[in-house]
Amino acid sequence: MALLELYTQYNRVWIPDAESVWKSAEIKRDFHFGDTTLQLLLEDGTEHDYPVDPSKPQLPPLRNPDILVGENDLTALSYLHEPAVLHNLKVRFVESRIIYTYCGIILVAVNPYKQLHIYGDAIIHAYSGQNMGDMDPHIFAVAEEAYKQMARNHKNQSIIVSGESGAGKTVSARYAMRYFAVVSKSGSKTRVEDKVLASNPVTEAIGNAKTTRNDNSSRFGKYTEISFDKRYRIIGANMRTYLLEKSRVVFQADNERNYHIFYQLCSCAHLPEFKNLRLLSADKFQYTCMGGEITIEGVDDEKDMEETRRTFSLLGLKEDFQLDVFKVLAAVLHLGNVEIRNSGDKSSVPPSDPHLQVFCELLDVSLEELVRWLCHRRIVLVAETVVKPVPKKRAVNARDALAKQIYAHLFDCIINRINRALQVPGKQHAFIGVLDIYGFETFDINSFEQFCINYANEKLQQQFNLHVFKLEQEEYMKEDIPWTLIDFYDNQPVIDLIEAKMGILDLLDEECLFPQGTDQSWLQKLFNYLEANPLFEKPRLSNEAFVIQHFADKVEYQCRGFLEKNRDALYEELVDIMRASKFPFLANFFQEEERNTANSKGIKVRPARPGVKPANKQLRTSVGDKFCSSLSLLMETLNATTPHYVRCIKPNDEKLPFEYDSRRVVQQLRACGVLETIRISAQSYPSRWTYIEFYSRYSILMSHQEADRSDKKQTCKNVLQRLIQDPNQYKFGRTKIFFRAGQVAYLEKLRLDRLRGACVTIQKHVRGWSQRRKYLRMRQAAIILQEYIRGKRTIRKTVSAATLKQGWASVVIQRHWRGYRMRQIYLVVRVASITIQAFTRGWMARKRYKKMMEEQKALVLQKYARAWLARRRFQTMRRLVINVQLSYRVQQLRKKIEEQNKENRGLMERLTSLANSHAQNMDRVQGLEAQLEKLTNQKASLEAKEKKGKEDTTLIIAQLQKETHALNLEKQNLEKKFEASTKEAKESFDQIKRNLLEEKEYEARLRKIAENNIEIHKQDHEKEVETLKEEIKRLKEERVSLLRKIEEGGQVNSDLQEQVVQLTKHVKVIPELRRDLSNLQNQRSNMDRRMKEHSEQARAKMNDITRQLLGGVVEEEVLLGLAPDNSEKIYEVEDLLEAFDRLQKATKILENHQREQKENYETQVEGFKLKVDHLQNENSELQKLFQEKSNINEKIRQEVSRLSNDNLVIPELKLQVSELLRQKQELEVHVEEQKTELEEKTEEITSVLQRKIKEESSKRRHFEEKSEELEELKRELQGQVEELKEENDHLKRHQQMESEAKSKLRQETSRLTAENMDFEEQLDQKDRLIKRLQNQIKSLETSQKVKQTSTPATSKDYLGMLEYKRDDEHKLIQNIILDLKPKGVVVNMIPGLPAYILFMCIRHADYLNDEAKLQSLMNATIGAVKKVIMSHHKDFELLSFWLSNTCQLLNCLKQYSGEEEFMKQNTPRQKKNCLQNFDLSEHRQILSDLAIHIYHQFITIMEKSLNPAIVPGMLEHESLQGISSMKPTGFRKRSNSIYEDTEAYTISSIIQELSVFHSIMNQHGMEQGLIKQAVKQLFFLVGATTLNNMMLRKDMCSCRKGMQIRCNISYLEEWLKEKELQSSNAMDTLRPLSQAAWLLQVNKSTDDDAKEITEKCTELNPVQIVKILNSYTPIDDFEKRVTSSFVRKVQSLLQDRDGSTQLMLDSDYRFQVTFPYSPSSQALELLQVPNSLHLGFLTRM
Repeated sequence: MALLELYTQYNRVWIPDAESVWKSAEIKRDFHFGDTTLQLLLEDGTEHDYPVDPSKPQLPPLRNPDILVGENDLTALSYLHEPAVLHNLKVRFVESRIIYTYCGIILVAVNPYKQLHIYGDAIIHAYSGQNMGDMDPHIFAVAEEAYKQMARNHKNQSIIVSGESGAGKTVSARYAMRYFAVVSKSGSKTRVEDKVLASNPVTEAIGNAKTTRNDNSSRFGKYTEISFDKRYRIIGANMRTYLLEKSRVVFQADNERNYHIFYQLCSCAHLPEFKNLRLLSADKFQYTCMGGEITIEGVDDEKDMEETRRTFSLLGLKEDFQLDVFKVLAAVLHLGNVEIRNSGDKSSVPPSDPHLQVFCELLDVSLEELVRWLCHRRIVLVAETVVKPVPKKRAVNARDALAKQIYAHLFDCIINRINRALQVPGKQHAFIGVLDIYGFETFDINSFEQFCINYANEKLQQQFNLHVFKLEQEEYMKEDIPWTLIDFYDNQPVIDLIEAKMGILDLLDEECLFPQGTDQSWLQKLFNYLEANPLFEKPRLSNEAFVIQHFADKVEYQCRGFLEKNRDALYEELVDIMRASKFPFLANFFQEEERNTANSKGIKVRPARPGVKPANKQLRTSVGDKFCSSLSLLMETLNATTPHYVRCIKPNDEKLPFEYDSRRVVQQLRACGVLETIRISAQSYPSRWTYIEFYSRYSILMSHQEADRSDKKQTCKNVLQRLIQDPNQYKFGRTKIFFRAGQVAYLEKLRLDRLRGACVTIQKHVRGWSQRRKYLRMRQAAIILQEYIRGKRTIRKTVSAATLKQGWASVVIQRHWRGYRMRQIYLVVRVASITIQAFTRGWMARKRYKKMMEEQKALVLQKYARAWLARRRFQTMRRLVINVQLSYRVQQLRKKIEEQNKENRGLMERLTSLANSHAQNMDRVQGLEAQLEKLTNQKASLEAKEKKGKEDTTLIIAQLQKETHALNLEKQNLEKKFEASTKEAKESFDQIKRNLLEEKEYEARLRKIAENNIEIHKQDHEKEVETLKEEIKRLKEERVSLLRKIEEGGQVNSDLQEQVVQLTKHVKVIPELRRDLSNLQNQRSNMDRRMKEHSEQARAKMNDITRQLLGGVVEEEVLLGLAPDNSEKIYEVEDLLEAFDRLQKATKILENHQREQKENYETQVEGFKLKVDHLQNENSELQKLFQEKSNINEKIRQEVSRLSNDNLVIPELKLQVSELLRQKQELEVHVEEQKTELEEKTEEITSVLQRKIKEESSKRRHFEEKSEELEELKRELQGQVEELKEENDHLKRHQQMESEAKSKLRQETSRLTAENMDFEEQLDQKDRLIKRLQNQIKSLETSQKVKQTSTPATSKDYLGMLEYKRDDEHKLIQNIILDLKPKGVVVNMIPGLPAYILFMCIRHADYLNDEAKLQSLMNATIGAVKKVIMSHHKDFELLSFWLSNTCQLLNCLKQYSGEEEFMKQNTPRQKKNCLQNFDLSEHRQILSDLAIHIYHQFITIMEKSLNPAIVPGMLEHESLQGISSMKPTGFRKRSNSIYEDTEAYTISSIIQELSVFHSIMNQHGMEQGLIKQAVKQLFFLVGATTLNNMMLRKDMCSCRKGMQIRCNISYLEEWLKEKELQSSNAMDTLRPLSQAAWLLQVNKSTDDDAKEITEKCTELNPVQIVKILNSYTPIDDFEKRVTSSFVRKVQSLLQDRDGSTQLMLDSDYRFQVTFPYSPSSQALELLQVPNSLHLGFLTRM
């Protein structure tokens, strides 16, 4: 359809207006081609004729239907033009109080000048993970889109925030960085994200200032790169700044301020740390009071200073650095107050100026030099250098230039330090850049700053245009739509005008090269070179300005100050003064500048014009050139990233909240590129709807034949081809339909016409039906009135006195006759009843008598039969018990005999090994003799060293005597200790032996203990023998060494004698030689005495060892016979060998004694065998008796069968006999089970004993191996001194082995006592078994006396306990907790089975009063459950299973604790089964904490599973068929923001998920109270998530959507009723959502409606109510928007309401969980352990 045909009656258009830019008007008459005017009706009721050129009609733009007004995306509007965009922004901002709107890929942010509750952490988490366009427009949505594309595409991103001063750029950039900090936590201790956020207050303090347009205006551009690692967590940041407004330091316009940091510093002048800065108030410094404003309303500079210093510290900038910064800032302030006096053409500064002195003192510079060069300038000529005074104006400029330069360097220094603080070790994987840069500016007076700002915006606009064009092309190619070139504005000519060769910047730099260059001469060059350029103009009324046609508007620039600002010059003399400062912080500024000037390589950027080569080193790069280079670098960075655009709009200049100035807004829209985006979109196919949206919206225009639900895509094509004849007006893509501008409005018109026609038809039929119904009611009423009147007339005519008397007489006759008839009938029925009762009572009495006779006879028979059966059963049971006892005892004796045989065999093996060791020792002695012969052969080699050997011998002998004496003393002490310990061990052994001999029942066990002790002693004696061998070896070696020394002494003596013979002539020397000879003889006698002592010690030690070996075996005479007669003869090796032979004889005697003991043991074994044979004979006799019993039983069966055949009339007797037979069989089975259990127990005992024997043998082998290792080590030692040391170590090891032997003896003693206790426990178990058998016999006897059969005896046999061994605890935990799967049949058949089994084991430990066992079991249980939960923290079924079992175990511990509060509902048997010995309240608390942990993890898993279905099921799904609440947005999502099609969730999905949760919890036997708490928590999650999402989605706030939500809530309520969970209070958690849905449906127009809303919406806070009212969106034209006055009325009524001010509900909130106590009715004595659990080692008690 042509656009011209849409100008019909009742359609609305936009016409230009001077005040509001555009105003709306309605068409009064259809417009036809050729008309010269368009008749319009304005909103105020006046008529207006809009002139139209008939040849080329330029009609006013059409207004969009109201249904499309207020869209989230401006490109979704059917008519895309300036007035539509302006109006849509106004409706959203003023009426809906929504500040964010999409315009394609741009986010338009309108500054509300008011704090809004839409930036909390809950909002951040709500937008996290969402696709752009699914939620309402928000800065967080743009940040999420950038973060998501970086993670998905692995490409760097940029967020470009632009706008004019006061539009909110800084705040938007701050929120974007805060979003990244929250969603990408670094997880490290450095908290990088906090530092990134902390950089904002610092940069705002030093770079922001108050202007006439903004109280916190950024006076510099900033590009912040936030770095991420491979896990996309923040690891650092980097900041780049652009074009700081340095002139603000020295000059501020009216009502403006300097940078915030100066005022913050002045507000803290009273602090002690700032006293040395000598600060004054801000109104007393020239640089801070120039604008007349020193305060900002609502801003506390002192608090801001605290925040600035705090963030300095958070960034790691220490106090020293902060004080240096504040010192420089204070110096700048004092420099501004330096007074410069005028003296004609000269100027001067008084040296006594206090501010000058403070400046020099703070910066530590020369006062005289500064005074001189502020007022003078050095001029370098060819031949000389001239110093020239300057006038006051130039001196003031020099002072201000110095202040600007210092501040600029300080600014750069702080930024660099911040960047270093934000750098964290780690490789950057990707980054997101946030560009906070000034927007297009145009003021009354525009200077060099505005020129650079607008130049930067030209470059950004060009990049933006190319990116939009590229995205449009990608969208068309993705949908397979032919791409046609779209004409868009290219601002490359403007950029060339500025930066190309011979452009404005080039001419400016050229003019700056000339010392005499002025602004006027530069302007004249511009006019000469650029006059022909159409984008450059010369103003008509000014010769000091030029005009540039920018993309946004024409801007007139004043040329004054361009050259000075571009040069940014500072006298070299002042730079040298600063460079020579003794304040390092300041000196580094200017030294770095010098290095940068000398070594700067520049930035490799290819500009549009060639660079100017500097003529000399004094020439510096101009400000314009620097800015151009940095801007080019910025553009390269942005082009290498994916950009995201945020355009900030300032709604009014008065900073009033939610006030909308259309003229100011449209000016900014034109400047920021939004309208250019609209224009590009409008040229092609701006409206784009999916096939599903189109089908849902316009199905009303389809006929029945076209409405094919199976192929909606083809249906949409057919309908469009019929409705719109021109195929060029739309295109069919793969997933969307693309419409030209105006076509959606045309479809909306058709849809509205169809709805109007349908409404008229419905109204017609309803009104006709209503009128007909009214007519029929009136007709029926008239007929009734007529009948009544006619009846009255007839009655009056027919009624008389005679007729009344006749009627009364007939009534009396009827009464008497009816009475007579009823009396006759009553009498007949009474006689019949009496007769029937008499016959019935007689028959019943006879029947009762007959039954009593039969029962009496049956009782007599039963009495005799039961007595006979009871006697036979008792006799049989007694024989069976005796048989079991005998068989058990026989098995025990057999096992003991086998154990003794094994032990005897072990002793024989040990004796043989001892003999082998003796033979080996003899071989070693022979080896030592061979070594002795070798040593004698070495005698000749030692003769040459006789003199030196003599001296060494004397010293060594003295040392050896001392060491030998000390070692002998130590040896004697050790021997005494060993004798004492041996004596103690023997006494303890005798004591144990006496104690064990007293108990006759354990003779075999005591014998084993004696043998074990003998074996231990034998091992000790073997060790002593080994030590004795080593001692003999050592003595032999000492003897050999002493003999060698004696021989050496003899040789020396003979040599001396020869010398005496030869030296007889020397008489004087003879006495000395005799003295030496006598000394040698004395030494020889000492050596002989020492050898004698050693031999005596060896003899005494051998005698002691012999007594120890044979002290308890042979008599004293034998010992005396083994001792040597003459101890003095033990000097030679042969004597030592004879002593060793005597030791061997003693060993043989010991072996003979052991052999005799073995023979005695064998005789005892034979006696035991005879006893076994006797027991076997008795067993055979018992078997014979058992056979006789079975024969008697067979006879009993035959007799019973005969009696049953004879007495068929007595069925009760048959039942009792069969019951007796069944009980008999059960008793036999039970006896067989007891026998098998006894056999298993004996087998277990046998295996344990065998295992212990193996352990003893392994220990013996270990000791033998160890002794061999010691011998090998001793053979390797050489040298006399080393042998003595080794002897000392050997004695220590000997002592250690002695202590180990003692410890082993004590361990063996404790083991034997423990085994004794185990056997006592087994005897107790056997006694309890006998008692149970006796109780069964008694119960069988009593059951014969009861008429009806009682419950099976098996239920009363058990105590509800499970016995297990301590070693089986690991298997119990492994099988019942770690390896148990919750899907087993047995586990589900008996809910809480693991808890019951564990508690029955706990009861057994309590019954035994074994605290260690109970503590171990409880700790192992809790630890295993924790391990299972930690390893399967995502398994819902397992968490549910163990939550149920943990609660069940907790309830069992309470129920059987014995506390009165938990025993009220217990049965008598349960009261009897209570814990008796231990209080487990501490363990109950630990279990309760564990259950809370499991519950929270359990809830988390359910929430994660349910969360994806909540929003689609509760909000997006339309559960009410035929009521469509869907309004197609037409939002053109970014192609890379759309994921693949996911699963479609409905309300049925939520209910199905809840049903699964509920069934699993019930299947695991979870308590109903706990299930209700879990369901309540899930319902809260559903309500909170749905409400939060609705708050952030304007398209979900409609009347029909409210109906859908309430319908879905009703489905959830029905589910609660179906599951009988109404008492869980889960519906209360949905009350906020229910009230929100009601609020969407209720009328919202009158004051009564406002009162009703405030009264009924009690669960919603005022912020939420206002948000819903502002977001309310009509679906059709028949609905109306909520007016602003109504919203204000509701707000006034809600002012007094207290409550939260948060917009979002906390969906992570957890209700406090309580575990209700519910006693179990499960009888523990009836519980059986299934075989599938593999718990055969558990025994029921």
